[in-house]
Amino acid sequence: MGEKPQVTPQRILLVTGMLGAGKSTALRELEDLGWESIDNFPIRLLDRLVGQDSDAFSLAIGFDCRTRGFVPSDVIDQVKHWVEEENIPITTLFLDCTGNELERRFNETRRRHFLAQDLPVASGIAAERELLAPLRRWADVLIDTTDFTVNDLKQTIREQFSQSAPQQMTVTVSSFGFSRGTPPTADLVFDMRFLDNPHWQEGLREQTGLDAPVGEFIERNAVFASSFEKIRSLLLELLPHYAEQGKAYVNIAFGCTGGRHRSVYTAEKMAQVLRDAGFSPTVLHRNLGSRAAELVEGTQHP
Repeated sequence: MGEKPQVTPQRILLVTGMLGAGKSTALRELEDLGWESIDNFPIRLLDRLVGQDSDAFSLAIGFDCRTRGFVPSDVIDQVKHWVEEENIPITTLFLDCTGNELERRFNETRRRHFLAQDLPVASGIAAERELLAPLRRWADVLIDTTDFTVNDLKQTIREQFSQSAPQQMTVTVSSFGFSRGTPPTADLVFDMRFLDNPHWQEGLREQTGLDAPVGEFIERNAVFASSFEKIRSLLLELLPHYAEQGKAYVNIAFGCTGGRHRSVYTAEKMAQVLRDAGFSPTVLHRNLGSRAAELVEGTQHP
């Protein structure tokens, strides 16, 4: 008789946390990484998903205080059973955020908190935090999104939960506005505010660095070409050394005042340079969208 084929064990990731902390964003990013994701699945039916024969060996299950049958102590007991009795590898991810930032996000998006329909949103956040405290202590991975943008959270999820270690270094080129702070995950930051600002040019204010007229205006700046070439040379020298040191992720960030013109154009142009040099950069533009609207649970995005 031949040997039985080796079966790859099912990977289970439970994703939970505070409403507004970014669970929906995390689940969408996990889908992009190859996980099959299910959100707000009834707790009592989890046994039908976990430990069953399935072609989907990477399964991310999202739940929170809105999920039917949600009792934190029951979830913890069930996970203990799967891990200890059935030897199923399960990881629990908890997404947290400070109360003040959560309140700001809810107020900005004008959404009611599930636990505070007729009360101030702060009351619902406090009740939810008390309810979820056991799960927060139990979780294997804790991510605090207080100072995160959507792109910051996506990058963190990629670093933590990609299905396999990347074969080559992952390079991200991003743009941002200093008016909303420096990206906390940036490794290299270049300030492009020394360039003339298209914001003050008639006809360019409503456009972005993705539009040709803005790029043409920036290119006409006397110092753009020389400064861009110096940054290009620096990056092409540094990136191979980062790879030699085993660094899996490098985030190169370009900033300007609002994050819509100079930084966007420079990031796009530099990303093309890196592609020509053999890298495969991901390009992210932080301030071309709304941070709070994207992070609050349930908001849909194209």
